[in-house]
Amino acid sequence: MIRVASRTVGDPSIASLLGLVARDDAGAFALLYDRLARSVYSLCLRVVGDAQLAEDATQETFVKLWRSAARYDEARGSGAAWVAAIARNAAVDRARRHGLVADEGAPEVDAGLRIDELAVRDDEAFRVHVALDLLGEQERRVIVLAYFAGLSHSQIAEHEGLPLGTVKSRTRTALSKLTDALAEASA
Repeated sequence: MIRVASRTVGDPSIASLLGLVARDDAGAFALLYDRLARSVYSLCLRVVGDAQLAEDATQETFVKLWRSAARYDEARGSGAAWVAAIARNAAVDRARRHGLVADEGAPEVDAGLRIDELAVRDDEAFRVHVALDLLGEQERRVIVLAYFAGLSHSQIAEHEGLPLGTVKSRTRTALSKLTDALAEASA
């Protein structure tokens, strides 16, 4: 049985968890939820733009995962991409039911990219988001401030009221963990 409290890099991949969920393994489902709930919610919120609808779409996503995990085919794509597609569809459906125009997360499209390249880019973004969720709050915060808010180490130290060395140490640790998690997700 899989320990739910464990969220280390050595945990089973999303694909292997989906395989266990397909065999009605409630422990695997709990770990899948623990690992992906925040990322799924964030994706749903981006699509619907409303917290309550995003929560509903997140719940719907996990119900669909429980019921249809056996349909996942690893040969057709990563587990993270399959989960992201289910979440995106649940959010779009939820938005339409409430008369909202869904932001289906379509970024500016480079005309030179093929549809398969766009799919890979979306899959990679979701895997990075999932990997960020594996970090502790302090590590995640410095990464978000550095790479998403564009702050320098000095600016983060000032913003957070931390010594510069602490910010650099947390950044190094976080990047190492992200590297390991993304390498494992790609395997």
